[in-house]
Amino acid sequence: MRSESKKESINQQTVNMYRTNTCGELRLSDVNKKVTLAGWVQKIRKMGGMTFIDLRDRYGITQLSFNQEINAVLCEQANKLGREWVIQIVGTVAERSSKNANIPTGDIEIIASELNVLNASKTPPFTIETDTDGGDDIRMKYRYLDLRRSVVRQNLELRHKMAFETRRYLDERGFLEVETPVLVASTPEGARDFIVPSRMNRGEFYALPQSPQTLKQLLMVSGFDRYFQIVKCFRDEDLRADRQPEFTQIDCEMSFVQQEDILTLFEGLTRHLFKSIKGIELPEFPRISYADAMKYYGSDKPDIRFEMQFIELKDLTGGHGFGVFDSAEYVGAICAEGCATYTRKQLDELTDFVKRPQIGAKGLVYVRYNADGTLKSSVDKFYSETDLKQWVDRCKAKPGDLLLVLSGETEKTQKQLGELRLEMGSRLSLRDKFNYKCLWVIDFPLLEKDEELGRYFAKHHPFTSPKPEDIPALDTDPGAVRANAYDIVINGVEVGGGSIRIHDSELQQKMFATLGFTPERAQEQFGFLMNAFKYGAPPHGGIAFGLDRLVSLFAGLDSIRDCIAFPKNNAGRDVMLDAPSRVDQEQLDELGIALAKKEQ
Repeated sequence: MRSESKKESINQQTVNMYRTNTCGELRLSDVNKKVTLAGWVQKIRKMGGMTFIDLRDRYGITQLSFNQEINAVLCEQANKLGREWVIQIVGTVAERSSKNANIPTGDIEIIASELNVLNASKTPPFTIETDTDGGDDIRMKYRYLDLRRSVVRQNLELRHKMAFETRRYLDERGFLEVETPVLVASTPEGARDFIVPSRMNRGEFYALPQSPQTLKQLLMVSGFDRYFQIVKCFRDEDLRADRQPEFTQIDCEMSFVQQEDILTLFEGLTRHLFKSIKGIELPEFPRISYADAMKYYGSDKPDIRFEMQFIELKDLTGGHGFGVFDSAEYVGAICAEGCATYTRKQLDELTDFVKRPQIGAKGLVYVRYNADGTLKSSVDKFYSETDLKQWVDRCKAKPGDLLLVLSGETEKTQKQLGELRLEMGSRLSLRDKFNYKCLWVIDFPLLEKDEELGRYFAKHHPFTSPKPEDIPALDTDPGAVRANAYDIVINGVEVGGGSIRIHDSELQQKMFATLGFTPERAQEQFGFLMNAFKYGAPPHGGIAFGLDRLVSLFAGLDSIRDCIAFPKNNAGRDVMLDAPSRVDQEQLDELGIALAKKEQ
């Protein structure tokens, strides 16, 4: 059945001189219809006296047919075309004798009667097909060509649908989309700002916003009790696959709410996106505290597509003369089901994995629970089979399973074990990209201490409210205070996070003091917010989703770059625009930036 979608009928609504239909629209029901198409030449095939051309536009591909016997001049004209030439074709829809089941238009072709070249093209530097021969660098340099590829275009179409559905969901629930400034004041706390010099105020600088955090809180003071914005944010940080210097947030804030209200509404948004975009009905999201996430998964963004939770063994390992375990603060294991048959080579690979500098473990202990019920370990010298049986029983291992054990400082070792768990999940094919498992992580620490600097920093940001019952501990044990904060995690990726905010100016001042701000510095940087709170700030809280990460998860991408129209590379450079770049000294002089003279 032909789809009656908007994109397919676009040219039925407005007929213009270039095309009556798109290249993804025509079907068998259109046979004998005279049509005009326009697009790019994707492929030319010459077969005897016949020439076939695949014509592509944003909507799909249609085959064009030229017959030497019927119209030699037109066929000769078609033979002179090249890849990516822009052409217009007039012809009649006919049923194909050799159908292509791989494309929606594969049952028909156009018998050409007229061909117009709208623009010739140089031969592109890579093939513009699903399986291209272009590497990342060259595709980023010619991104405008890469965007012609259907796989990349589909990612941007997905992004559009997700943004559209987000707006619709929030609009139906009383949210207002409000734009906030892009030129704001710099806030040294947190990630590094991109700064923008001001010509009219020489020697002073704007910053590009890392998020609209304080501005959306001011909107709550203003009475806009439900705000959202799909907004660009900027952070001058080191990059990786899921991070870009500029990224897009679904940014939201609500007044007169508690944590439960926000979790319910935005779990609803997530489930709505999965249902409307992918047709997937998600169950209710489980919730786990930060403490349990670290205890069982070694991560504040646990991947729960598979089990393999940590089991603590410290009380079973001491007093046997194995100094590594005896001196360790923590001994933990994971049970890899069915892996007792791992070879020595495979076990050495896992040992090398955990000893990589990025992970930093000193070694790995294993216990094979063989199919015949016998036990073999790398520490047989210190532990009897009876001792090892206690380990496998606690881990609820079965014959054929493999225990992998790490030890050391608690937090550090849990993170190392978490990396090993993910590696085993990948090796055992337990991390299917399209098996979506969502959860909330709650009750984060409010603060984390930098031992070198001897001061506390906000785990999220300085406007996060502590749990009401933990507020007294700000004076006695700040590190034990829990935040009224929450993250939404999908398949081990943090896609959103937020908190209930501090709305009382006295508590906000106390928070600044705990973070080491002098009253003067707090007033200088955040006085506008604290002053606003004195005029009746409502209880409020919010959340922000990373749109790029959400889209990449929906599309099954390993990097967010392919769901962004014009991304930066891993060095933060736009190789297409050659940015960042030097500017003329005259511009620098006008801005009063003198130091740049020496650098240039």
